Amino acid sequence: MQGPELIFVCPKRFYAVDFLKEVIDHCWPGDKPQNPQIAREVKMEGFGNVDFVIADVKKNNKIEQFLSVELQAIDITGSVFPAYQALRIGEDLEKKPTYGFNWDNVYKRYITQLIRKGYFHHHWKSKIVAVIPEQVYQYILGRAGFMRTAEVKKDPQVNIIFMTYRLEKDPDKVGEYKPVLVNVEGTSHTNLQNAIMYKDPPQRSAFIDQIKSSLARGAVKISDLISAGDISSVEYDDD
Repeated sequence: MQGPELIFVCPKRFYAVDFLKEVIDHCWPGDKPQNPQIAREVKMEGFGNVDFVIADVKKNNKIEQFLSVELQAIDITGSVFPAYQALRIGEDLEKKPTYGFNWDNVYKRYITQLIRKGYFHHHWKSKIVAVIPEQVYQYILGRAGFMRTAEVKKDPQVNIIFMTYRLEKDPDKVGEYKPVLVNVEGTSHTNLQNAIMYKDPPQRSAFIDQIKSSLARGAVKISDLISAGDISSVEYDDD
């Protein structure tokens, strides 16, 4: 049974299952690796780290094939910690805590990073696997319709693979939930990038209406913005 309101807010929740084995089972191209070894927090020159790299290490310590793996939960705003702390000590809260899901941050930040990392892996003739909640994946699909294929092992265009999970009741542990694999679909960095960047533009007339609406609320002068400290001082002609 699925928990409809449950979503991963911490990437470590994926650790409840052997997701790296599932990456090998579902995403590794060709024959299974003979000597898979896991590297953590591997630095990408000029662009941060990747969470894990599964490398097939030969006897001479040569690495011919590898897959990178990135974990991503949903970002939250505010904090649920006061409610958790009150529950633990059996006290009431003075006021309702404020918190929410920051869907846009995941979409804008994570997908941008994934496109760039997918581009790197394209040049390395490898792939990067994004392990994410199913709800986050569906949100991304709702915002950007990109090419997807289930042939993630064989399609040479695929350099980004989405491996999605949802939380379902654990039959072996009463009251607990565990991650269950839902989707494994691949795309390319170019398809993902184009789907996000080249959306159908709004009508020019609609944008003109927005300009008029903003001006109706009150036009501003550059000098006023400088005085308020909203922008730095620049030379301008106020005539």
